Amino acid sequence: MKRPLLMSLYSGAGGLDYGFEAAGFETGVCVEFDAHCCETLRVSRPGWSVIERSIFDVPTSEMLACCDRSPGEVDLLIGGPPCQPFSKAGYWARGDSMRLNDPRASTLDAYLRVLEEARPRAFLLENVEGLTFAGKDEGLRLLLDGIAAINTRTGSDYKPTLAVLNTASYGVPQLRERVFIIGSRDGKEFRFPAATHRSATDKAPTLLDELCPTESFRNAWDAIGDLAPLPDEDLAIRGKWADLLPSIPEGNNYLWHTERGGGRPLFGWRRRYWTFLLKLAKDRPSWTIQAQPGPAVGPFHWENRRLSTRELCRLQTFPEDVRVQGPRIAIQRQVGNAVPSLMGEVLGRAIRTQLLGLAPLRRPLALLPKQRQPVPAPEPLVDVPARYHAMQGVYEAHPGTGKGYRASNRATEPSPNA
Repeated sequence: MKRPLLMSLYSGAGGLDYGFEAAGFETGVCVEFDAHCCETLRVSRPGWSVIERSIFDVPTSEMLACCDRSPGEVDLLIGGPPCQPFSKAGYWARGDSMRLNDPRASTLDAYLRVLEEARPRAFLLENVEGLTFAGKDEGLRLLLDGIAAINTRTGSDYKPTLAVLNTASYGVPQLRERVFIIGSRDGKEFRFPAATHRSATDKAPTLLDELCPTESFRNAWDAIGDLAPLPDEDLAIRGKWADLLPSIPEGNNYLWHTERGGGRPLFGWRRRYWTFLLKLAKDRPSWTIQAQPGPAVGPFHWENRRLSTRELCRLQTFPEDVRVQGPRIAIQRQVGNAVPSLMGEVLGRAIRTQLLGLAPLRRPLALLPKQRQPVPAPEPLVDVPARYHAMQGVYEAHPGTGKGYRASNRATEPSPNA
């Protein structure tokens, strides 16, 4: 039986693509601008066609030619347009972000252009949770209005279904919330798979809870407990705060050293980003892997070091044969920007049965990490080094969303339209 064929936009290092591969799909073409990502794709999957250009410079006809298909003959279009314009990071500090005024938001229009011209049987679009924020959903409205216009112009009947999913709820050993929008050309309504994994602190399922997840979250130890860094990997933490990390317990961050934490009052409550001095806990899923971390931005390993390349890939559930290319900063960016591959496998299985009418796969999920028992005890803490003691004091807590220092400074600046 021929495998269903997909076209991949904004492919990055291939996170989604590897997942759909595990779900029985064939990748006909990847369109990606970043040279390191393209090298990763070519080394890891030599048989895939990779177009290394901006999507704005690639005609849809060229993409279809790589797939040896005409409009309407591709089974699936997937992609995650760059999400920075809709990220929530700016809300906490400033109370707003550029959103559709950000030039990078035009990538949504490019996705819609390919959708209209290729007319695949189904599509999947992934983005950050901020795309759906109440009162800040211009990007989502642009997508939904654009899809409605495509239906009018082409006679298709795409009916997009949207969900915000936490990847840990599907077996990914990482807490990562993303928006998925899925639709079928013939109007079939997509039903997102029910969550399969839950936090150990959630209510235990009973006989009446048919849809309640029965398995506990996969944790960081499941994913990387058997790995050791390669001898040539420099994973040491440097900078002003490096020596403070060993005094923070597993699963905690700088908040440990505030008046509401259990350490010394060295910082104000919520005055830093959540990822500042953030450390993994063996018995919990990883926090979201960052694409552009600074010297004190985690998550860090419980051994008080940076995560190795293989550890990063494991936490993103990449297949074991993927080889991420480039220097450390490029590797971190590629892996941090990726969609966990297991999510692609889970959603790919649902799309192939619900929207493409194919038989379900009977084999177990290929990318689900196996559980490792027992989980070792947390690493012992060390005392706060003496050079940080002078920082102890009374600090104001953060006043709330959109009321941080940067928001206050912006409020005093003259309007650009004044």
